[in-house]
Amino acid sequence: MVHLLSISLLAILAGLTSAKPLLEQDVLAQPVHIMEGWSYQDCGSSTDAIQLQSISLSPDPPKPGEDLTVSVVGTAKDRIEDGAYADVVVKLGLIKLLTKTFDVCEEARGANASIQCPVEEGDYTVVQTVALPKEIPKAKFTVTVRGYTKDDDDMLCLDLHVDFMKRPFLRLGW
Repeated sequence: MVHLLSISLLAILAGLTSAKPLLEQDVLAQPVHIMEGWSYQDCGSSTDAIQLQSISLSPDPPKPGEDLTVSVVGTAKDRIEDGAYADVVVKLGLIKLLTKTFDVCEEARGANASIQCPVEEGDYTVVQTVALPKEIPKAKFTVTVRGYTKDDDDMLCLDLHVDFMKRPFLRLGW
């Protein structure tokens, strides 16, 4: 199932680039994972069907015009079947660039991914690569992903922040 998150994440990044002109329950106390140029927070619950362990990107930070490899490690606590979906919102500041619902199983099939629905319970590591267009605006983007099973139960919750702005003095500590 982690593969489905990876596909969703790649679809999000692809969707983000296609928008270039405009470009509760017992919630786990998950830390914000901060890397150079991007960060993520697993905002899900311990009862979610998908439990994320880690997400990594290469190159880190992501670079417009280059291939981006996304590695996702996690656990499917429940069987994920056709009909599972993810609501994705991409924002530039307060401006919504993209609001879309992705059929995660269909995205997996379309990407010819190694893991297909139905996804059985278990631990998964998925690596997927996508080409990032060089036209990605130099800006900071926020991506929210709310995934649901075919029965509309919570599947996963992820908040992702990606910064494509140039930082000429970053290495100097300014």
